[in-house]
Amino acid sequence: MRPFRDLVVWQESHDLTLRIYRATGAFPREELYGLTSQMRRAASSVPSNIVEGSARTDGEFRHALQISLGSATELEYQLLLAKDLGYLPAQEYTELDGKLTSIKKMLVVFMRRVAQPQQPTANSQRPSGRRGVAE
Repeated sequence: MRPFRDLVVWQESHDLTLRIYRATGAFPREELYGLTSQMRRAASSVPSNIVEGSARTDGEFRHALQISLGSATELEYQLLLAKDLGYLPAQEYTELDGKLTSIKKMLVVFMRRVAQPQQPTANSQRPSGRRGVAE
């Protein structure tokens, strides 16, 4: 199990989720079950999937990170829609979109890192037996 609270990508996505909740609180009441709900679900899905994946195998963790990336991409469009509908001021949109873009980049880098096989540490021991030709 990985300590998810130590992951910068989780910290940043959690912060973005809090900011999305605050921003959507000012949306029109008729959007409560529409765009407000969709944006909150997409935003909270990013850190939620990081948390869930952190308790699983590397392969399952990569899959959870891919789901997080998909949710982040969904939120990217929803932010644009909210701005174009006049629900988000341009400056707030720019700030949230910039933070989201940064998180998406972190997710891609993190997925690659999780996909790499673990390198033996200096303290790890070689298996006993004959040495192979390639060594």
